[in-house]
Amino acid sequence: MARTTAQDSDDKTATHDGDVRFIRALAELLRENDLTEIEVNREYGEDDSLTVRVSRTQPAPAPVAMQTLQVAPAAHPAPAAAAASPAAAPAAAAPAQGDPAAHPGAVTSPMVGTVYLQPEPGAEPFVKVGQQVAQGDTLLIIEAMKTMNQIPAPRSGTVKRIVVEDRSPVEFGAPLMIIE
Repeated sequence: MARTTAQDSDDKTATHDGDVRFIRALAELLRENDLTEIEVNREYGEDDSLTVRVSRTQPAPAPVAMQTLQVAPAAHPAPAAAAASPAAAPAAAAPAQGDPAAHPGAVTSPMVGTVYLQPEPGAEPFVKVGQQVAQGDTLLIIEAMKTMNQIPAPRSGTVKRIVVEDRSPVEFGAPLMIIE
């Protein structure tokens, strides 16, 4: 009987070690792909399973949003940026950092992911500043977990500003565009 107990103990230790390696691999996957949460259910048998949920808080979500916003002003007022002096560019960027999220026409991100402004590389963007859009028109794509999610216009109007840059990361709730 002592052998059976030792064998059971060895099996549990081996399973425990495998589970620890599995959890560490999930944590590494979370970190490498800049995810905030992952949940996996592992079935070992009819009455034996392991459910693991690994999550983390973003260490500094505000800098990511500010980084996205700082890049955006250079994206659409290119003629003005070329004519402006280098000292004027930071002054123009400063008010834009707080402005887009508070704007009543702001279209915000419904998820965390990577923004794509056109359907494929080299193609025309879905929308441009000054363009009229109808409710439901695709504004951009957000790639999340290898899935391309089309983001529709929540209302009809004119695209006044594109806040994000192509291929930039975006957080949930971050402003994407201003539609008036």
